[in-house]
Amino acid sequence: MISIYNTLSDKKERLPKKKRIEFFVCGPTVYDYSHIGHARTYIAFDNIARYLRSRKVGLFYLQNITDIDDKIIDRANERGISWKKLSKDFEKAYYRDMKVLGVRSVNRYARATDHIKEIVRQVKTLIKKGYAYEIPGDGWYFDLSQDAEYGKLSRRTAGQATDGVSRIDSSSNKKNAGDFCLWKFSSTKKSGEPNWKTELGTGRPGWHIEDTAISEKFFGPQYDIHGGAVDLKFPHHEAEIAQQESASGKKPFVKIWMHTGFLLVNGEKMSKSLGNFTTIRDFLGKHSAETLRMMVASHLYRSPIDYTENLADQSETSVKRIRHFLARLGLFKKSGTISAEIKNLLSATEQDFEKSMEDDFNTPGALSAIFNLINNLEKQIWALNKSESSAIRKLIAEKMEIFGISLKKPVKIPSKAAKMAKERELYRKHKQFIQSDAMRKELDALGYIIEDTPQGPLVLPK
Repeated sequence: MISIYNTLSDKKERLPKKKRIEFFVCGPTVYDYSHIGHARTYIAFDNIARYLRSRKVGLFYLQNITDIDDKIIDRANERGISWKKLSKDFEKAYYRDMKVLGVRSVNRYARATDHIKEIVRQVKTLIKKGYAYEIPGDGWYFDLSQDAEYGKLSRRTAGQATDGVSRIDSSSNKKNAGDFCLWKFSSTKKSGEPNWKTELGTGRPGWHIEDTAISEKFFGPQYDIHGGAVDLKFPHHEAEIAQQESASGKKPFVKIWMHTGFLLVNGEKMSKSLGNFTTIRDFLGKHSAETLRMMVASHLYRSPIDYTENLADQSETSVKRIRHFLARLGLFKKSGTISAEIKNLLSATEQDFEKSMEDDFNTPGALSAIFNLINNLEKQIWALNKSESSAIRKLIAEKMEIFGISLKKPVKIPSKAAKMAKERELYRKHKQFIQSDAMRKELDALGYIIEDTPQGPLVLPK
């Protein structure tokens, strides 16, 4: 039985038993290239979605795209282009990054600007029910004093919401310090500001309202799981709860809330001013996508990650170790049946993997099951037969596929390197060791190592 830590209840709860689990994750604000902190969140939820689907759980994964926001308008003005062009360009860049990282589990992306009608409808409902008020010349705001349960997700009260001023929510005329904007009236002071003519007045949506308007359209007023980074818990997710539960009168808005931990860089918060800001593209200029995915899977999704180059190197080494192990298994040609010992090892690995993943998607524990299997088999690897090696490769490849690390295809070796390995083997057979060593050095210069095994030479990328 799959259990998930629920931020709202502060305890682990069982995954709801339904034919279709409705799953929403807060997407990016598309005003810049996505960084590795974003990647951590989206890879973590991709792993979770992949695992649930591997267990035949019906899952609809919805993610919003914030394509209208103060940050977008300001950045567009800095560059002298329209807000729409800027947001479209960075939205495309986000999709490209996700494709390269293998984040493919999202069923539907939903832009904020494609749902103005739904946003207006929800704001009107909040006004009608007395949860919203107008500040002339400014906009419509949510009145926190009308929601006695505000703060139940983050364990804060409305009186502690002074830091709830975010993005376009600052106004000296608010009733309460933490009141947040639902609909911002157009301002002649802000150049390049987009607006929509609506019954609420000519303006644009606040940040928080887009998520609930979008999720209500696809899932209704209540659904199963909401995910996002931990820094969105307050005030963004608190605002979502306040909006939707006030508008619908139904509780809970979401059954289970999931939050990914912070990604730090060398122990500090990532910041351009500190010079430690790393975009996904920066990372991929040095390391593979699978290295980043291994780094994410090596940490529990709700625990922090302290990113260092050393950690990236360790993750890269872990991926290589598995690849090289599977490459060795691919050498076996001797036929035979699978022994009871190997069957038991595979069964124990499967059980340990599933036990870890069922316990709040404990990916480090699941990876440990795989590496424990490798550790056990490395001691007796050359005693295996083809049937055993095939079964082992199949299990490892299937489990690593859940983490987006594809191992089904063998390691590709260029024909030049393969030819050199054959020539070297001939030198070895004829005991021409000087030539053999020279050939090894040539392979090393090309970026390959050669391993002499009982099954023959094995060429591997360094």
